[in-house]
Amino acid sequence: MKAMIFAAGLGSRLKKLTENCPKALIMVNNKTLLEHNIRYLQKFGIYDVIINVHHFANMITDTLFENDSFGSNITISDERDELLETGGGLKKATNYFINEKNFLVMNVDILTNLDITKMITAHEKSENIATLAVMNRNSSRQLLFNNEMLLCGWRNNKTDEEKMSRNEQPLIPFGFSGIQILTSTVLNNIPFEGKFSLIDVYLHLAKTHNLFGYDHTGNILIDVGKPESISQAEYLFS
Repeated sequence: MKAMIFAAGLGSRLKKLTENCPKALIMVNNKTLLEHNIRYLQKFGIYDVIINVHHFANMITDTLFENDSFGSNITISDERDELLETGGGLKKATNYFINEKNFLVMNVDILTNLDITKMITAHEKSENIATLAVMNRNSSRQLLFNNEMLLCGWRNNKTDEEKMSRNEQPLIPFGFSGIQILTSTVLNNIPFEGKFSLIDVYLHLAKTHNLFGYDHTGNILIDVGKPESISQAEYLFS
C-alpha cells in the first residue's frame, strides 16, 4: 500500500516555531514529526510515500536527502507555487496512486499508536470508498455519523455551522484523527479544482457513496499542531 503525508501546511498554530522551520521538521525527542510518521508507516509495511511540500520546502527535501529518506521510497509533490490544502494536495498527487485500489493519507502533525493493519482490514471488509479514523473526543469541529458509522455530516462546535450529506437521526459526533484509507473512487470523483479541503470532498461524496468512520477511541492521539502538545508528545513518543 502507498501513502501520502500532508507536510505542506504553514503551521500557523505553531507560529513561533514555524517562523524559521516547517511544521514537518518540529522536533519531538530528537526526531522530526516527518521522521516519526515515516517510521510509523514502516511498522505496517508502508514504504512508498508521497509528501507534499510548500512552507520551507527546501528544508524538507534537504532533510530527506541527508537522511536517505529514513529508509523509505519518497516522492515529493511540489506545492511551492500555491498551497492547495488537503483536498487540492491529494488531487495534485493523483498520478502517484493511479494503480492503487487502496491507499493511506495522513497529516504530518499527528502522532498515534493506531494499528493501521486493523484499520486496513476493516476497510477491505467493507464496500466503502473511504475509511476515516475517528475518536470519541472533544473537538471544535466534528464529523457526524449514523449508528452504522456512515458519514452523514460535519459540525463546527464553535459557530454551530453544520454541513449535512444524509438526513438521518440520531447523529453521533466524533473527532477526526487525520488518518484515512481511500479508494480510487475518491480520486476519480473529486468535483473541485484548486485549493480545497478533503472534508468538503467527503461531505460531497457521502451524499451518494458510503464513507465509514473507524472508531479507535482508546488509542493515543496527539495533535502536535498545538504548542502545548509537544511536551505531551515527548512524554508518549520516543
